[in-house]
Amino acid sequence: QVELEETGGGSVQPGGSLRLSCAALRSFFAIHDMGWYRQAPGNQRELVATITRRGVTTYIDSVKGRFTISRDYTEDTVYLQMDNLQPEDTAVYYCHVEEMFGTVSWGRGIQVTVSS
Repeated sequence: QVELEETGGGSVQPGGSLRLSCAALRSFFAIHDMGWYRQAPGNQRELVATITRRGVTTYIDSVKGRFTISRDYTEDTVYLQMDNLQPEDTAVYYCHVEEMFGTVSWGRGIQVTVSS
């Protein structure tokens, strides 16, 4: 498993932007997929975006056109650029990493709050 360091959360007004980052601090095997999930109070944890080792990206429908996921392969870091944030984006965001052989690691979660 990998230790993950998440940064970039905070509070913004609707229409604002935030950039989340997640660095894999300990990796003994190649990292295949990286991504972000989120969980709002009373809701199930849901996939936000993922990016594969080949750079193929996937987004939940509600964030398409507003969020962009990217990777720095040298630093083993995944980013989530969140633009035009809306109140419904308020949630705890969790970094997700899958290594070869299917080993999965989760970040502790960072709060994103969007309110006027």
